[in-house]
Amino acid sequence: MDQKPLNPLRAHFRQPAIYLKLPSNGDFWLAGLDMPKTQELPIYPMTAKDEILLKTPDARLNGQGVVDVIESCCPHITDAWQIPSTDVDAILIAIRIASYGDTMGIDTKCPHCETENRFDVALTGYLDGIQCPDYNRKLEHEKIRIKIKPQTYASLNETSKISYEQQRMLENIVVDGSEDQVKVTAYKHHIGRLVDLNAKLLVDSTEFIELVDSGSIVSEPEYIKEFYLNCDSEICKKLQERILELSQQGAIKPQTGTCENCSKTYDVSLTFDYASFFANSS
Repeated sequence: MDQKPLNPLRAHFRQPAIYLKLPSNGDFWLAGLDMPKTQELPIYPMTAKDEILLKTPDARLNGQGVVDVIESCCPHITDAWQIPSTDVDAILIAIRIASYGDTMGIDTKCPHCETENRFDVALTGYLDGIQCPDYNRKLEHEKIRIKIKPQTYASLNETSKISYEQQRMLENIVVDGSEDQVKVTAYKHHIGRLVDLNAKLLVDSTEFIELVDSGSIVSEPEYIKEFYLNCDSEICKKLQERILELSQQGAIKPQTGTCENCSKTYDVSLTFDYASFFANSS
């Protein structure tokens, strides 16, 4: 069988623009990563199709557009839904750098005088500041130890989407004692959904629970969920605090900007509004 001739323009296809060392070093990935021997992922610039995906509201809302773009620009990531939360921001920043360069314009408001300022920041400054939190320290409570793990991008996306939908529904349901039974029932239903959502977040953030006395390890999600729905609320509060602490440790560190009006300095944070973050502007 005759082989199809190679495209003579192949040499001009996009090439890796930068190489990224994941904050996690590849830990916490259960699947979806083909780690190179160099331990650094080649990051390619976005294609025209990738840019269109990130401008499509539905694709951004359900997360599929972001997943498709990551897999396009990071060929060694074969299933972007499996990305642990520790690596998501670093990968997105790296794609932005590979596509449009290191400099990005950020519009901010000075907290001292409320003057609007625009800063040209170096994205590598944010990228270098991302660190992987220490997930090795277990949360201890009486006779159990809880091993925490980062959520996957799939879990983060689902949690965010459901939370947004539920909060919108709750805002439209006012229960002041005079509402009809239908609204009261709907309100209780959505409160129940939020409780389930919180339990899901805890389950997705738990690698296992160790029983101190016996040394037994419980890792089955259904058992862990049942435990969180029936345990002392103090355990859930401690776990939520630890998850928040780890999230803050791994968060993007702000850079410093100086207000052109009052000359005072303040933090310039990087946020991921995909429509603007991946716009070709500086």
